[in-house]
Amino acid sequence: MKKIYIKLLAFALLLSSAACSVNEEEVVEKAAVSKEKLQQIYDMGFGTTDVKVVEGGYLVEGDIFLTDEQLSSQHDQKFLRVGETEQYRTTNLVSVGSGRTIRVAISTTLPSAYVTALDEAIRRYNAENLLIKFQRVSSSYNILLTKSPSDASYLASAGFPYNGNPHNQILVNSTYLGSNPGTNYLATILAHEIGHCIGFRHTDYMDRSYSCGGAYTNEGAGTVGAIHIPGTPTTADATSWMLACVATGQNRPFNTNDRTALRYIY
Repeated sequence: MKKIYIKLLAFALLLSSAACSVNEEEVVEKAAVSKEKLQQIYDMGFGTTDVKVVEGGYLVEGDIFLTDEQLSSQHDQKFLRVGETEQYRTTNLVSVGSGRTIRVAISTTLPSAYVTALDEAIRRYNAENLLIKFQRVSSSYNILLTKSPSDASYLASAGFPYNGNPHNQILVNSTYLGSNPGTNYLATILAHEIGHCIGFRHTDYMDRSYSCGGAYTNEGAGTVGAIHIPGTPTTADATSWMLACVATGQNRPFNTNDRTALRYIY
């Protein structure tokens, strides 16, 4: 089965056999990022091989959104890695206190089938009896799911928490995914992006080739934090909901290690 980035998957990869063509010079120009920004991105602990300029900031690692403000701010230097494929979180988490409900809305720009998939993603989280809960609402939201630009080069994208609150937007590429991509498959993608919104990094952070294929990729040290979550394995975890890539149509609910990670943090 073809594996794809849950977040940012370039159409050039997804549609390599399609009949459309793209002007190479236009792609290079669009992807241009200054050396200063690339260094800031690297210093935060993200890979810089496929950084894309998007409205309001930059997309890194296929589906993670970073703003100029985040790149320029001071970061907690706490950093720990153990092994190669454990669960990782950032230094930025959602403040939940004794319990908090995160309100999630979905824009009418997305097909109706996406509502069903969002409800399934929310159900998966709430079934874990965490201090953090999720509720679908129509207004006064903390996170909004909306359609990505029609020329977006990713399946979906999100960012990390800021000032104790979840990242407030998930962009979903319904142009590529279509009007009914399958409830469990789409719920897997949405649950993954919600995971970023509340502070989780990719499970295969230290070697993205594990789920994506290709060459070994070690993203290096950084300041945003890639903090190992105690109790998660030091061996490969082939079914984690936070792996960087997923096979087309795959359903990836929380496994035992995912539940350990979620319950440890929230």
